[in-house]
Amino acid sequence: MAMQAITTPRSVPVRREGKSRWKLKFGVTLFLIFLALLAVIGGIKALQIFTMVKMGEPQMPPTTVTSACAQEENWAPELKATGSVAAISGAMLAAELPGTVAEVKFENGSPVEKNAVLIQLDVSAEQAQLRSAEADLELAKANEERARGLAESKVISKSEYDSNNSALKQKAAQVDNMRAQIEKKTVRAPFAGQAGIRQVNAGQMVPAGQALVALQSLDPIFVNFSLPQQQLSKLKEGLMVRLRSDALPGQDFAGKLTAVNPAIDEATRNVMIQATLENHQHLLRPGMFVEAAVILPSQEKTLVVPATAISYAPYGDSVYVIEKKQDEKTKKDELVLRQTFVRLGETRGDFVAITKGLTAGEQVVSTGVFKLRNAIPVVIDNALAPDPKLNPEPPNT
Repeated sequence: MAMQAITTPRSVPVRREGKSRWKLKFGVTLFLIFLALLAVIGGIKALQIFTMVKMGEPQMPPTTVTSACAQEENWAPELKATGSVAAISGAMLAAELPGTVAEVKFENGSPVEKNAVLIQLDVSAEQAQLRSAEADLELAKANEERARGLAESKVISKSEYDSNNSALKQKAAQVDNMRAQIEKKTVRAPFAGQAGIRQVNAGQMVPAGQALVALQSLDPIFVNFSLPQQQLSKLKEGLMVRLRSDALPGQDFAGKLTAVNPAIDEATRNVMIQATLENHQHLLRPGMFVEAAVILPSQEKTLVVPATAISYAPYGDSVYVIEKKQDEKTKKDELVLRQTFVRLGETRGDFVAITKGLTAGEQVVSTGVFKLRNAIPVVIDNALAPDPKLNPEPPNT
């Protein structure tokens, strides 16, 4: 018999052991390479940091800003208050007698003339009674004339004539009463003005006192407001009053102070003021909220800057003053910012008054103050700087 080769099973574990050692060596090599890379990167970063520290802090380029000069202006003092518009003549017309609406003779919101008939109630019954009363009056007149002739001829006594004369007067009074009843059911405009929206319709039964339509006189118009009693000595009739309303942005209305209430309100210690102004276009309406300013005749020196130069903040308002300062390293003059807190006064147009914190002639940053900080270098470029105005006229949008 032929002999067969017998394979030994020990060859398999030998191969597996060699493969495991190779994987271990490969992993250690990768780890060493990773550590070497970390060392190289760390060395480069350390060198960069060392170089930056050696060179000092980097110098930021100057910030470009626009500038304006704090200047003194002659501003007339103003006494400001909030008020409301009121019609010189205004009323809610109501039914004086009960009845049925026969006809509405106006359009809602239309202008009406004085004594124009607005609403006519049904007066058919009253007109019939009037005709009867007028007939009785004619008979009473005839009887009175005959009685007068007989009395002159001594045919009847004086008392009989007086009875006929009294009957005539009673019939005349009845006619006048019926005419008055008809007139009370004819609702007329007591003054010229603009009618509102009617509260009733034709055919509607209305009781006595029922509101029918509002009527307002809009030109001229009143503005009522109040000021503290400390300002009473400065007030007199004829002073100019400027009015503004948030309902009409960008528009100013000029009027005159026409009345000062003689009594002071005991609760508020304020005095009521009334101004009158023209309202040809009917832009101001009764009940409208307005801001009023009484312009006093004197002039005061006021330090002003553009309103865009103010950095508003809860802890205090400030401006950035541009001043010249010498750089400690280069010994060159440069422009830097100094943040200064200020106290603000009133605002007029594009300007705001400064009562404390600035002096006339100081140069301040006029725009973009929200992105600035103290002590940074700047350069001035006013090529695109806005032009603030005391009485700006915004475009009609």
